[in-house]
Amino acid sequence: MGNINIRTDLAVELNEAVDKSDSRYSGVIVREHIDKVSLVKVTTLEIINEEGEKLFNRKAGIYITIEAEGLGENDDFYNERVIEIISGQIDALIRPCISKNNKLLVVGLGNRNVTADSLGPDVVDKLIINSHIHGEKDEISVRLSALSPGVMAQTGIETSSIIKGIADEIDPGVIIVIDALAARNTQRLNKTIQISNRGINPGSGVGNHRTGITSDNIGVPVIAVGVPTVIDAATIIGDVTKDYENIPKHLSDMYVTPKDIDENIRITAEIIAESINELVYA
Repeated sequence: MGNINIRTDLAVELNEAVDKSDSRYSGVIVREHIDKVSLVKVTTLEIINEEGEKLFNRKAGIYITIEAEGLGENDDFYNERVIEIISGQIDALIRPCISKNNKLLVVGLGNRNVTADSLGPDVVDKLIINSHIHGEKDEISVRLSALSPGVMAQTGIETSSIIKGIADEIDPGVIIVIDALAARNTQRLNKTIQISNRGINPGSGVGNHRTGITSDNIGVPVIAVGVPTVIDAATIIGDVTKDYENIPKHLSDMYVTPKDIDENIRITAEIIAESINELVYA
């Protein structure tokens, strides 16, 4: 038995867990908004200084959480509204970069052979790529390129190195990385989208730390878009037993995903891809 570290990639869940009376909480600004049409909740958590960084163990930046209970269901009206919300949040983060350089690179992280980890590649498959189309400069406002680099077990190369090499070659104004995440709360699985201007550390939610895909490492602004698709078994057991101290250690490497993950990924990938396509072709 041992003390298990409950894992999450979601800033909103870290905010729920921290002590709000901690003096370091002054380094965090939290804003909440509920869309009147869809009742989708948007929480913007901004870490503004070193105190906030220490409290959340996250770099200073903006972390946006979109909670959509109907995400993954076949409701066209609802999904269109979610697309508008996601597209608007991403647009606000990338617009300053695109205005200076109209090249956008989208990277779908993950292993397409593992359903719960296939969100990134599935999104890339649904994008409308136009960077190869030649025409007058004013005809295409954003030039979109994309790739799915796979995972290190498939390539033997750090994903960040692959992305940096391509970024050095094509010089994008901004990079959007798409990845599957880990959640703390089962109700957020496949119902939440997190968007951040601080990039991403692939595999961190499941304890598989890789070199970060961030502006510091890549040399280009990086926007991360992620959806939690798994939760660790230790968290579920702890929630049921209310005992987080005496959980078998082997459960720390076991992850759970919903049985309808295939359909969840398919619909969510379509929604995120369409959100990005709208940015390019608006």
